[in-house]
Amino acid sequence: MLTVQDLHVNYGAVHALNGVSLTVQDGEIVSLIGANGAGKTTTLRTITGLEKAASGSITFDGVDLRKTEPSKIITHKLAHVPEGRHIFPTMTVEENLEMGAYTDPTDQDKTMEEVYQRFPRLRERRRQLAGTLSGGEQQMLAVGRALMGKPKMILMDEPSMGLSPLLVKEIFDIIREVNAQGITILLVEQNARMALSISHRAYVLETGTISIQGDAKDLLNDPRVKKAYLGQ
Repeated sequence: MLTVQDLHVNYGAVHALNGVSLTVQDGEIVSLIGANGAGKTTTLRTITGLEKAASGSITFDGVDLRKTEPSKIITHKLAHVPEGRHIFPTMTVEENLEMGAYTDPTDQDKTMEEVYQRFPRLRERRRQLAGTLSGGEQQMLAVGRALMGKPKMILMDEPSMGLSPLLVKEIFDIIREVNAQGITILLVEQNARMALSISHRAYVLETGTISIQGDAKDLLNDPRVKKAYLGQ
C-alpha cells in the first residue's frame, strides 16, 4: 500500500533522512521506532507532503505522492494524526469531527455515529470546546477526526505522548481495534515495547537511516533493540 524508497530530506546542512526505505502492506500495523531526533516525525511529514524530499520516491496505493500537492494527499484516503494532536481548540468536538470529513462528506452522520460509538466520551463532550478536553480525550478526538475521512491508512505520530499509563493502554487498544476494522497504520512511537507488541512489522530509525527491520516479535527479542529501546 505504501512504498518509500531511498528517501533523503535535508534541513539546510543537516541530513535529516539518509536513504530511508520502508513498505507498509494493506492491513498491517507497522511501527517506526527510534530515539528523539532520529527522523521519525520527518518521515511521516515527508510522506504527507509537509516536508519536501531532496530525492527518493513515495508511492501510496499507486499514487506518486511526491508529485501530489500536500492539500490533495488526504483525498487519496491517507490520514495523518500528528504529534501534539493539532486539534482546533476553539471549536467544539463535533466541529472538529466535521472538519475531518470535509474531503468526503458522504454519509457524514453515519461516520460520526461510528466515531461516537468508538469514543463514547466524545459523544458526551460533543458540544464542549476541544481545547478544554483532557490529553487523552484530545488524542481520541485527533484519531476520531482522522476516521471521519474514511481513510485506507493512518499515519500516527507519538499517540501516547504525555498520557498516563492507563490512557496509554487505552490508546493502543484503540489502534488495534481500528486496524482490525481494515485500516492500515504506520505508527511512530517512543514507547517501543507497546508499539512492537501491537505491530506486525517494525523499523528502527537511527540518525536518519534504517538500522534494523523485521517482524515486530523478532525485534522485541533482538538484543540490540532490548538494550537501546526496551531498557534490558
